[in-house]
Amino acid sequence: MEKDQSKIIREQAPRSATREHSVPLYLTSSFIFDSAEQGRAIFAEEEDGMVYSRYANPNTAEFINKVCIMEEAEAGLAFSSGMAAVFASFAAFIRQGDHIVSARALFGSTHQLLTQLFPRWGVTHTYVDAVDNDAWERAIQPNTKIVFLESPSNPGLELADLAFLGSLKEKYPHVIFAIDNCFATPYLQKPLQYGFDLSIHSATKYMDGQGRVLGGVIVGKQDLIDQLMFFIRHTGPAMSPFNAWVLSKSLDTLSLRMDRHCSNALALANVLEKHTEIVDVKYPFLPSHPQYELATKQMKAGGGIVTFEVKGGAARAFRFLDALQMILYTSNLGDARSIATHPGSTTHSKLTEKERLNLGIKPGSVRLSVGIEDKDDIIADILQALEASK
Repeated sequence: MEKDQSKIIREQAPRSATREHSVPLYLTSSFIFDSAEQGRAIFAEEEDGMVYSRYANPNTAEFINKVCIMEEAEAGLAFSSGMAAVFASFAAFIRQGDHIVSARALFGSTHQLLTQLFPRWGVTHTYVDAVDNDAWERAIQPNTKIVFLESPSNPGLELADLAFLGSLKEKYPHVIFAIDNCFATPYLQKPLQYGFDLSIHSATKYMDGQGRVLGGVIVGKQDLIDQLMFFIRHTGPAMSPFNAWVLSKSLDTLSLRMDRHCSNALALANVLEKHTEIVDVKYPFLPSHPQYELATKQMKAGGGIVTFEVKGGAARAFRFLDALQMILYTSNLGDARSIATHPGSTTHSKLTEKERLNLGIKPGSVRLSVGIEDKDDIIADILQALEASK
């Protein structure tokens, strides 16, 4: 992405007649037509032009263009939240009788879509273990519409072999291959290069980087984005201009922030792996990670998330979280500030205990979104909390 950094920083909405240096906020619900004929032509799609901020806005267009540069995508769309984007990546394409193949390791709300909401529409799914390449093809049926996954997964940090899945896409060109690329960000991983059709992000996370606004984005192939545009135009999950303005400016520093997130996370993972009060540590760029070689092949660095299990189960995990002094306890991630979460009682609490265990979420599991503070301060807070929670 280094070669694209100048393009990302210099990408901006066209300057107005006032010759502003920084892109202004376009807080307008609609856009004026120069004539009745122009209005007709734009609505008839004979002429390009903005109509209504639910469809497009200069701020959202700038944000989308930057993500497209990062992901090397043909086109994209912005959404009001990450889950709005995930939902649209399914709902815009599926019909009654369709089938979805998905990695088992998913964010809790995505799991609820597949298991609770889509069955009401007559849409079925098959879960596979992302690490089992053979399972992916076995699960594809004649009515399979979408293959979906997270890589790395939330919170277990499982990886799927993107090159292998890209080869499956070649074999099944009628199936849409979509990936939630939120944990890796476009800086660390570019799934479209492997043949994926769509790459999805919760822009709320690393793209914002400071826990301020909600947002989602999907980028990918033009024909699929056109279909998604029909969906967003008539269902309304649009990103606000203000959120797009904030997110676009944040993208200018994404690569710098991710370098620091990754170096801090690796340093912490190395310390935790040797700690006697830790049962297990997962981080893609730890040599002990079962998919370390795959991680180093398809990711630039290991990301900013470290997941570990403390001895003593949920009670010990709660004491540990309560003992943290600098690190915040909230369900978000990707912030400049380090954040700790207990997935079993928060983000994945709606899953059954068996479902959580299948995803590697133990009662003592903690997900740490490692911030960009001084790494020694992060490590010191973790170590004192482990001692205090004994």
